[in-house]
Amino acid sequence: MRGGDYDYIIVGAGSAGCVLANRLSARPEVKVLLLEAGGSDRSMYVRMPAGIANLAGPKFNWGYATAPQPAMNGRRMYQPRGRLLGGSSSVNAMVYMRGQTADYDHWRQLGNAGWSYSDVLPFFKQAENNERIRDDFHGQGGPLNVAERPYTNPLSHAFVAAAQETGIPFNADFNGAAQFGCGLFQVTQRNGERCSAAAAYLYPVAARENLTIVTGAQATRILIERGHAVGVEYARRRRRHVVRAAREVVLAGGAINSPQLLLLSGIGPAGELGAAGVSVVHDLPGVGKNLQDHLNVNILQHATPRSTLDDKARFLPSIGVALQWALYRTGPGTSNVAEAGAFVISGLGAATPDIQYHFIPAQVVDHARTRLDGYGVTLHACCLRPQSRGEIRLASADPLQNAVIDPNYLAAAYDLKILIDGIRRGRDILAAPAFRQRLGTERIPGPAVQSDAALEAFIRAAAETEYHPVGTCKMGNDPMAVVDDRLRVRGVGGLRVIDASIMPTLVSGNTNAPTIMIAEKGAAMMLQ
Repeated sequence: MRGGDYDYIIVGAGSAGCVLANRLSARPEVKVLLLEAGGSDRSMYVRMPAGIANLAGPKFNWGYATAPQPAMNGRRMYQPRGRLLGGSSSVNAMVYMRGQTADYDHWRQLGNAGWSYSDVLPFFKQAENNERIRDDFHGQGGPLNVAERPYTNPLSHAFVAAAQETGIPFNADFNGAAQFGCGLFQVTQRNGERCSAAAAYLYPVAARENLTIVTGAQATRILIERGHAVGVEYARRRRRHVVRAAREVVLAGGAINSPQLLLLSGIGPAGELGAAGVSVVHDLPGVGKNLQDHLNVNILQHATPRSTLDDKARFLPSIGVALQWALYRTGPGTSNVAEAGAFVISGLGAATPDIQYHFIPAQVVDHARTRLDGYGVTLHACCLRPQSRGEIRLASADPLQNAVIDPNYLAAAYDLKILIDGIRRGRDILAAPAFRQRLGTERIPGPAVQSDAALEAFIRAAAETEYHPVGTCKMGNDPMAVVDDRLRVRGVGGLRVIDASIMPTLVSGNTNAPTIMIAEKGAAMMLQ
């Protein structure tokens, strides 16, 4: 075994990194270092679910922007990612969603042994403590608490009723036997408080003597000697630090930061590395490629006064809401805002749901950074299995400069067709009888936007990310694969990637629970 300061070094204390730190340090003879570029998550806005719109600033968020997107009117599109303990699980909407059985069976069909749905289900269950559902699909006693909200706005119940009126069946468990249907989302909360990966996995074990957690530490390079990863260089408080790993270095920075660190370390497409001024250590052409993300488009409709979260929390939240939450962990402060939703099948021939709706009993535009007057609701429609593929690449050899994020949104015509279909079906739900006395006229995109051409123009001008980038260090055995099915970087010893970037294809739903599952499975592989 090589000498080192630690046995394992984990880069990134997000959803995956917190799981890894917990599971690896459970063996007292193993020394683990967890590096996080961001800082503490000890903020009321993080802990209180309704505080999510206040987490877009640099204290909690990388606040990335994409490269100009040709199919989106050349827009540089906001790309938030968590920059604090817990990562994006500390700033997300807390929706607990796994995706479809077919998503994971497809991974196995691509040649990834051990990644079918039956293979990964035990790790979903191992992670989970589901307060309501006790059956073969769910777990009890795991670190991640999955619960019902203490508060649900009446309009979210109306959405579920309206969706049923349009023929969408009620589904009490989107993570059970089937995903199709409408219902209220279960959330990663415990007693009315966000249950991030840090709260679930990290804080209960933070006092372990064999676990060291360093915040404010931005990894700048993986140290490679004779084809093996032996340590990490990082910047902290304007100083350069070097730490060495006796066993393995594990990247858990997510679909943007993990490929960037590989590229900065000379692991990636040789031609691109040379052009960026980085010496080639290992030519691995797939690093940064295969970027996939859920593109989302909003429908906003006026609502009757004082019926929405607009006047209860206004995303800031009000003193009364904050006080009720602080004292009792009840009321609108416990809302995750995206309270209800549905999974439906478009008219484009899919066998399983290919559109997801998130219903929000408030007006949300520009990622809640722009406030609108009055009262209203928002219905998000997203294309679950986009065909567009983008990439992450270096802007320069400077490790502190953001990577170029190019999702290549709407490069595939299919994605646009799905979103047009999603708007039309979403409008049908909002026009159903259950909403008749509750909602007014459509505000965005507006009653005049009806034709396919008009809807296409609206989508190109207004669609945004649903915050689910994956795939940039994909798992597989083809020439563009970055890791194998045990999440080991191909061609480099002692180095793994364990986070959402290893997904060969995007799952049909929110990505936090799948990322935690990947880390549970990855940790088990490392400890075998």
